[in-house]
Amino acid sequence: MKKLFLALALVASVQVANAQIKSDADIQKAIDKAEATANDAKKGAKPAPWMKLGQAYVTAYSNPTANISTGIDKQTFALMAGEKPSATETVTLDGQTYEKQVLSRANVYFNQAGQLALVEVTKPSVAGDPLEKAVKAYVTASERGAKVKEVDEALQNITGFYYNDAITAYSLGNLSKASDLFGKAAETSMTAPCSKIDTNAVYNTAFTAANSGNFERAKKYYNKCLDLNYTAEGNVYSALANCALAEKDTVAAKTYLADGMKLYPDNSSILTGLINLYIQQKEDPKKIVELLDEAKAQMPDNPSLYYVEGNILMGVKEYDDALKAYKKASEIDPNYEWGYYGEGVLWYQKAVDAQNAANELPYNAYKEYDQKMEELSTSLKNAIPAFEACYAKTADEAVKMAAADNLKRIYFALRNDNPEYQAAYEKYNAIVGAE
Repeated sequence: MKKLFLALALVASVQVANAQIKSDADIQKAIDKAEATANDAKKGAKPAPWMKLGQAYVTAYSNPTANISTGIDKQTFALMAGEKPSATETVTLDGQTYEKQVLSRANVYFNQAGQLALVEVTKPSVAGDPLEKAVKAYVTASERGAKVKEVDEALQNITGFYYNDAITAYSLGNLSKASDLFGKAAETSMTAPCSKIDTNAVYNTAFTAANSGNFERAKKYYNKCLDLNYTAEGNVYSALANCALAEKDTVAAKTYLADGMKLYPDNSSILTGLINLYIQQKEDPKKIVELLDEAKAQMPDNPSLYYVEGNILMGVKEYDDALKAYKKASEIDPNYEWGYYGEGVLWYQKAVDAQNAANELPYNAYKEYDQKMEELSTSLKNAIPAFEACYAKTADEAVKMAAADNLKRIYFALRNDNPEYQAAYEKYNAIVGAE
């Protein structure tokens, strides 16, 4: 199963450990009493009855798991649960192994560390969605003059409940249900007077909807992300484009990607999507360079724009212009490692091209073969200073190791030319490790 784009941290539960589970009849009785008070013409004009009604619904939601909470170990759980499981089995969820225990009201899942990771309610105390009713009650309380802080906290807690349930549904492989619950978390967080919009919930509503095939819902919530100025560093644009492509709307897909490109020119998913779309439609990928012009006009000192331009041009083997773009990136910011890295990759690719061309020559084309070998050697030597500069300047360990790996390969190929190359090979071989 695909992963959520964003890491999801469980929202802190407001449940009280060791609380006693009440009978469903008592839960319903408390709700009926709270509803009667809130709906009384005189009493219901005040905020307090509506706040109590909201809490009654929240208690109904929490009741099946009132005496357990995630994160506890098996021993603690056994003491808190108050019952023995009727069945136990080992299950695999998204590649992870869990011990599943079946209780009278819920299924619980312990991870390999022995901690309670997931709780799946199987027998709720009341029918329907008590949290949805709680939200309406709290909103009414706010309209009746309840303290904003109290209503805000109540709505944020409900957002957290929905969010955690969405994570559980996602982990259990029910993407459609996960999208519904993420959506409820998102909508609750956007309900006044809730003070904090949960943009993660908005994004994940769209993500799970798209991965369950509900592209209309996905587009709705991805566009909400844009309305909230939440773009996930540009990935919302590529996600919208993927939805459009799933619906065979290439025009909309190109528009989403082009808009994203102007704002996030170094986003690899946007760039890859554009290139693939241009190729599929038999258009010249070099036209994408024109999309960078607006970004360059706004950010003339942004080296990443030229790095992206170099990647596009190198992709269509316009090596000379690509090299100029990479060098421009390094000129704008001498500490920008990607300009050097792009230049190194370009020269390395030219060496590969020369090697491939040499291999395709007839066996008696000695002169042409020697020329290609000379081109290969020259290209490898030209790549060295670029990768060395990248290795020296980057603070990103992954980039540093990638540059070192390329240098190791280059120096190995050139090791017989002089002792310095042999020594350099040994240096980077020690850094990267032997294959």
